[in-house]
Amino acid sequence: MPRTAPASSIRPDQPIVLIGLMGVGKSTVGRRLAARLGVPFVDADNEIEAAAGLSIAEIFERYGEPYFRDGERRVIARLIDGRPKVIATGGGAFMQDETRSLILDRAIAIWLDADIDVLASRVSRRDTRPLLRNKDPRQVLTELAAVRNPVYALAPFHVRSQTSPHELTVDAILRVLAERAGQ
Repeated sequence: MPRTAPASSIRPDQPIVLIGLMGVGKSTVGRRLAARLGVPFVDADNEIEAAAGLSIAEIFERYGEPYFRDGERRVIARLIDGRPKVIATGGGAFMQDETRSLILDRAIAIWLDADIDVLASRVSRRDTRPLLRNKDPRQVLTELAAVRNPVYALAPFHVRSQTSPHELTVDAILRVLAERAGQ
């Protein structure tokens, strides 16, 4: 697989927002992408937890998903401030009309996608995801993909995440960014 232009030659002119289902690697790939680009990385879920003083699971449990989604929208609006950075969002963020419009209007949206079996294997390693509590991850992810993938497809860029090293996914994103920049 050919490598992309050196990351140092790619200069994003706005935030890069990674969207996709849980387990696709938005945070892991996002950290590596930001390092390669020399820009900050921000995990929207971590920012939401810091703002609320609660974990995502606690917010869902105490206040419900609508309350969480409103806070998520406000945090993402704050993060998309025009300065180049890489932002990893929660799997449901792009499903909200206002949040999606904000991302599409003011950032470079990249949909990270992977096979359900890859996602199920990854999310089964930790029990921190409210939507998976006491449920079969493969079934939940299959149902979520059926609803969410057509909406994720509204993102202008689509990159597949494989079981291979995350660096290959970063390389694929860098190729997309280089093509976007005409390099």
